Amino acid sequence: MEGGEILKGHMDMIVLAALQAGPAHGYAVIQEIHRRSGGAFDLPEGTIYPVLHRLEQTGLLASRWITAESGRQRRVYALTPRGRRALADRRAVWRRFTEAIGGLLGDLGHANIESGR
Repeated sequence: MEGGEILKGHMDMIVLAALQAGPAHGYAVIQEIHRRSGGAFDLPEGTIYPVLHRLEQTGLLASRWITAESGRQRRVYALTPRGRRALADRRAVWRRFTEAIGGLLGDLGHANIESGR
C-alpha cells in the first residue's frame, strides 16, 4: 500500500491492535497486520522491531523469551494493562478523526454536486 509516511504516525496503534488477540513474536505481528489489513500493509521487519522495542520501553508491551518447537529462541510480546488502555484511547481518537474526515469529505462531495463540479 502506498502512503508509508501516513502509516508512520500510526504504527504504535497498528502494532498494539495486532497484539490485542494475544502474545506474538515480531514476525507473527507482521503477518497479523498483513492479514487483518487484507494484504494492504506489507511491512518489513525493520519497521516493526523498533516499534516493539519502543512500546516495551514505554510500558505498553511486555516481552519474554520462549523456545519454539524448532528449538529456536523467540521473543514474544504482549500488551500490558497500560497498553490495553492506550489502545482503547487511540481507538477512540481514531474514530473521532475518521468521523471528522468523513464529514469533511461528505460535505465537500455534496457541495461539488450542488455546484455542478
